[in-house]
Amino acid sequence: MIPFPNIAPEIFTIHLGGLTLSLRWYALAYLAGLLIGWRIIVAMMRRDRIWGDRAPMAADRVDDLLTWVILGVILGGRLGFVLFYEPGFYLANPAEIIKVWQGGMSFHGGFAGVIVATWAFCRANGIPTLRLADAMAVVAPIGLFFGRIANFINAELWGRPMDLPWGVIFPGEAAQTCPGVVGPCARHPSQLYEAGLEGLLLGLILFALVRSGGLRRPGLAFGVFLAGYGLARMFVELFRVADVQFITPDNPLGHVVGGPVIGLTMGQLLSLPMVLVGLFFIGRAMRRPAVAAPA
Repeated sequence: MIPFPNIAPEIFTIHLGGLTLSLRWYALAYLAGLLIGWRIIVAMMRRDRIWGDRAPMAADRVDDLLTWVILGVILGGRLGFVLFYEPGFYLANPAEIIKVWQGGMSFHGGFAGVIVATWAFCRANGIPTLRLADAMAVVAPIGLFFGRIANFINAELWGRPMDLPWGVIFPGEAAQTCPGVVGPCARHPSQLYEAGLEGLLLGLILFALVRSGGLRRPGLAFGVFLAGYGLARMFVELFRVADVQFITPDNPLGHVVGGPVIGLTMGQLLSLPMVLVGLFFIGRAMRRPAVAAPA
């Protein structure tokens, strides 16, 4: 078993009068993912040849896109958590919805928010939506990687109990409440599984796709991201503890569809459509001829 590393969730804290301001690893992960992704998309928009004919937008417009994406991530991520995971609580306490600093963000909601923001940005500026979606798909795994590392540092979203050598002893009463386990309870570091699959592996696949001319097939990178993320998330959900509101004595695995033994968690249920839509875009892109460079 591996003891949990002694890393505080806050990088530093400043006290100003009666205010306490902290920079948390989770916030830094969001910032790092957005800023690195922003710079990579700028570089992609300056290289017409990787698109076959020309880049879908001017590089200097990416700054405006970043603003729209940030709004989509925050609003979509928060509303997704409210609607998918704790609608009853927030219906009874609507004032709590705006308190994003207390935690509670959904990847699927944030992803939907980015889709809506990107579509609106493209409509407002006459930019081909699918080609811009390809560019954003290429950089999305960067934010996922940093976000899952931050989840690990925060000792949240841990996995089910295990007795293998890489099991991590997460702190806290909830993490250490493991029926039938005597002594420290080790769990799957499911956050690191997700960082490796959704972030590192998927990012390398998309990078290789760009290098091999994949951006010349509109929708291909977007489809690969959708299917790749969905499959990775559905796999890791087999080792990750479901959200507490879905777990009952009769449903210890927290399935929202199916039975207590064989079923789907909320994460799997939300990821399944991503896989299907991703396969549709992959098939559609492969059936159509690649964009050729001008003679």
